[in-house]
Amino acid sequence: MNNFTRILLIVLFCFSCKNVSNENKSIEPDTYWGENPWPEIRTKRINQLLPKALKNSDVDCWMVVCRENNNDPIADHIGGENAGGTAAFLFYNDADGFHSKVFSPSGEATALDDLDIHDEVISVERGTSAVKMAVNFILEKDFKSIAINSSDSNSMADGLSYTQRQYIEELMGENADRLVSSTEVVYEWLSIKLPEEVEILRKAAQLTADWQIEAYKEVIPGKSTDADIAKFLKQKMIEYGVTDGWAPDQNPNVNSGADRGHSHATKKVIMPGDVIQIDFGIKVYDRWVSDIQRFAYALKEDETEAPEDIMHYWESGKAGNRAALGAMKPGVKGVDVDRAQRILMEKAGSEYVMWSTGHPVGYVAHDVGPNLGGSQASHVRPASEKIIKEGMTFAFDGFHAWKLKDGGTKTISVEEMAVVKKDKAEYLIEPQEDLVLIKSN
Repeated sequence: MNNFTRILLIVLFCFSCKNVSNENKSIEPDTYWGENPWPEIRTKRINQLLPKALKNSDVDCWMVVCRENNNDPIADHIGGENAGGTAAFLFYNDADGFHSKVFSPSGEATALDDLDIHDEVISVERGTSAVKMAVNFILEKDFKSIAINSSDSNSMADGLSYTQRQYIEELMGENADRLVSSTEVVYEWLSIKLPEEVEILRKAAQLTADWQIEAYKEVIPGKSTDADIAKFLKQKMIEYGVTDGWAPDQNPNVNSGADRGHSHATKKVIMPGDVIQIDFGIKVYDRWVSDIQRFAYALKEDETEAPEDIMHYWESGKAGNRAALGAMKPGVKGVDVDRAQRILMEKAGSEYVMWSTGHPVGYVAHDVGPNLGGSQASHVRPASEKIIKEGMTFAFDGFHAWKLKDGGTKTISVEEMAVVKKDKAEYLIEPQEDLVLIKSN
């Protein structure tokens, strides 16, 4: 081997190593996503949305108590995530407008004030109770209705411990009857998303859908398993620096067999003739969550398109999803959206589906807001009676279920995401129009 050949081989080897390294290198989240916008969005949400939430809930003041290790679930929405000693956050409307005031232990007060989230941060010296100072202020202002975080229906409004509540009631004395649950305040506040948040959800939804289509391109019927698809999607999450939209063991839920409900992807081999479901969500900026489903059909050897019955199921589910979107507008109830597609399900001959048509999505997969269900239930749960408002975001399905030859049930649930506008709802991204077809090799 002459010197020229030896040098050429070394160059080719180095180039090959560089390519392998680049292929395996994860995309830096900060480069792809940019700086986390949550601090600015959080401040804007407090100043623009919270005053309306207080007013709509007929509450004069909202008090949130934050502390280390066992913090309130709403803490990071108000800037209390770094609380050490007990701190009391007050939000209230008065004749001069909206205000946010914090009574914070001296050890954290300076840093909290530097964040410039609140109108005023009052430093509380050691040995002095921040909660007592907050209650004294409440009594001085003579607020008639004070919301505290005790709720039997909304976990995000149920952060106050039993002993904390006892202490507040003791401090309030004969005025303790002015304390009310913050259920409605938290509902009114968290259910609405700012336009900036909707755009983040839009970007997350697009990635979620695109990756599912990419995953289907990797499927080899008779060889690939549901778990293989899940592994592919997990790898995409790593590359883009995002995390799971819900419990990691069940995200994504990939199912090419009979319905399994909320479950994990198994090692079932995908066979020709299978309808494949991917239910997948990602969390971006460790804050906003997507929830999208995409469906495919594995063609049999003699097929160039899905058979007539499968196409009927697909088109029926898609029609239900479109009907739900059409019914989703400000002023209607969640149960009305569910009813719009249930009518079509019955006409199309669908089996009964236990799931609600949809749910709010945003900070978690099943977020705070109206539930889109209940029209076929013996009783309508309270969240389904809630009114849909502009700025709410939903993930919702169009259903069609049928019996399989083995006695099991298979459901197509065409799940998309939408935002409610002034007079209608709009998809966040282009919905799935055609069933993905996977050729058999």
